[in-house]
Amino acid sequence: MFAIGDFARHGRVSVRMLRHYDAIGLLRPAHVDPHSGYRFYSADQLALLNRVIALKDLGFTLEQVGAILRDEIGAEELRGMLRLRQAELEAALEAARARLAQVGARLHAIESEGRMSTQDVVVKKVPAVRVAELSGVAESFGPEDITPVIGPLYEELCGRLEAAGVTGFGPAVAYYEDAGRGDGSVRVHAATTVPEGTVAEGVEVHVLPGIEEAATIVHRGSMDEILPTVQTLAAWIDTNGYRSAGYARELYLECPEDPAGWVSEIQEPIIRA
Repeated sequence: MFAIGDFARHGRVSVRMLRHYDAIGLLRPAHVDPHSGYRFYSADQLALLNRVIALKDLGFTLEQVGAILRDEIGAEELRGMLRLRQAELEAALEAARARLAQVGARLHAIESEGRMSTQDVVVKKVPAVRVAELSGVAESFGPEDITPVIGPLYEELCGRLEAAGVTGFGPAVAYYEDAGRGDGSVRVHAATTVPEGTVAEGVEVHVLPGIEEAATIVHRGSMDEILPTVQTLAAWIDTNGYRSAGYARELYLECPEDPAGWVSEIQEPIIRA
């Protein structure tokens, strides 16, 4: 038998919590000394304590925990519930990280207002290129929707090209268009330049038309921090008598393992306003 302090230490909970569980009938001591009122617990009660804490961490109220325990939930069923909750928490954490990155990108854009030179913008003709690509649909053009789509597309594309024995492909180029659903969704094309005669299962190979006139600017760093560069390009287009003629392409010139070292060229089709 363990005194309440020892049992709390072995269960990694507080004495106050054990007293509360006793008060509501969720986890009674195995024995209470009739003279001193001291509570004592047995080692096998740790299993019950583990279930109480696990169910509480799943988001159940203590009343619901009591009802579940009265139904004598098995270890395997509880394990499945915990795994489901773990997946939910990991998804929420990833979503929080993505939101934090978006906030950081907006803050960087605000801090960069008026500091980035538009002299880096170059107007040029972008030639047609032969590409292999996979495509998917993102709910919007926001990074929170584009990133989860384009990343897996490129992983799948490179895997299929390598499996087909294709060598010498690259650099990568991403381009976008309205998905045609009328809800602001965007079709994302993850492409990479390939040599003539390229064939790979499940991969579309075609000639990506050139852009007759494009305003271009080089972005250095992670694509999560591209907003100031894109908005500098927009300011140049607006102040130089042009207007945008569609979604900008992204040509990935250098893509080391660390995204901070990436070098990309943004190519936005333009026409005279």
